Amino acid sequence: MESTLPPLFDHMDNVDISSPNDDTDIFKSAIQNNDVLSSPKDPAIMEDVITTSDEREIDGKSIEISVDEPQKIGDGMNSYLAYKIVTKTNITKFKRRQSTVNRRFSDFLGLHEQLVERYLRAGFIIPPAPSKNILGATKVKMGSQQNAESGTNNGQEWVENRRASLERFLNRVAAHPTLRLDENFINFLESELELPRATNTAALSSAGVMRLFNKVGETVNKITYKMDENDLWFADKIAEIDTLDTQYQKLHIAVKSLVVHRQELAQLTGNVAKSAAMLSTCEEHVGLSKALSQLADIEEKIEILRSEQSNSDFYILSEMIKDYIGLLGAIKDVFHERVKVFQNWQHAQIQLTKKRENKAKIELSQRNDKLEPAQKEVEEWEAKVQRCQKEFEDISAEIKREVERFELNRAKDFKATIVKYLQDQMVFQKQILKYWEGYIPAAKEIA
Repeated sequence: MESTLPPLFDHMDNVDISSPNDDTDIFKSAIQNNDVLSSPKDPAIMEDVITTSDEREIDGKSIEISVDEPQKIGDGMNSYLAYKIVTKTNITKFKRRQSTVNRRFSDFLGLHEQLVERYLRAGFIIPPAPSKNILGATKVKMGSQQNAESGTNNGQEWVENRRASLERFLNRVAAHPTLRLDENFINFLESELELPRATNTAALSSAGVMRLFNKVGETVNKITYKMDENDLWFADKIAEIDTLDTQYQKLHIAVKSLVVHRQELAQLTGNVAKSAAMLSTCEEHVGLSKALSQLADIEEKIEILRSEQSNSDFYILSEMIKDYIGLLGAIKDVFHERVKVFQNWQHAQIQLTKKRENKAKIELSQRNDKLEPAQKEVEEWEAKVQRCQKEFEDISAEIKREVERFELNRAKDFKATIVKYLQDQMVFQKQILKYWEGYIPAAKEIA
């Protein structure tokens, strides 16, 4: 049974989180550079951590993108969610300083397709779009009437998770100095016209089936083909990315387990509150009855805090790790694209060797009528070899620049996220301590 998590920090307005007067506070310098924890009403607060103002501003040109107000359009299985996208920017290539458009999930996937098609071959790391979730989408499409009858908000948590993921995707693209100026990206944010449908949204379409076969073929190719790597940088970086991916996967599993346990702890704390409340009504001792009643009230407040802690675990920590698992996958994709470029170069060299051998045979046989066409073929393949070699050198150089940028942003992201997460945990612990300190006099008054 799904549990609906309350919004983050709705009950934290009265918390004093001023820094303690301790010169040995290891987080003092970090907290000085970050605003003290506010009380955001939107539970998906991770986008504020992941996409910092430093990333969104390049050479004085900034862009801010928000995805809000998911609305269900239509009924039944033909319905879909539309998201309101608000963009504020001073980039001159944009036609307007502020624009608002509505986009559906397939539009986001279409944008990702366009970026991959245009920039992956050049060596750019394309931020991954949120993955499709047929079960979650079906739950939202078919759940409206059931929700109205039962009074639940079944699927709303899934909708919020997707909304936050889409916002992070757009802001990651906007943080890239090249992708942010792409005409397809600008059109996605500004055009009020309906965008062309993406080809990868239908789960059982013919295009989807062909793409599945292509992906299987590429996966087999990744496993079976071993490129003789002469660049030590790439050899070391590939091993490093594989190690990071493995460790992030393990960390993500551990954090997801923490979220579940924190939710279970909140539920058990709520059970204690209910039991203490019922016991207080049966207790004849006035002082003890009053203390049990106050205990029930405190446990109920702590239940809310535990739920908010699970939100913090999920939206701040778990989702960031999940995003970086996707980004590492995007890096692996661009590494594999480099291998494909290398394969094309090697194929061109093999064909050039064959054409030269064929020309030599023609010269030996003195078939002058075929010599000129053979010479043209040799020249064509020589030019192709040069083009392939340049393409390989270009993609290798671009990947190095992209990975360097990724590592810088990764360090910033993790620093901001961990500081934010620790600040939240300190707030929770201070509030719990405050509750129990307030309960001590009531407990001492039991005669």
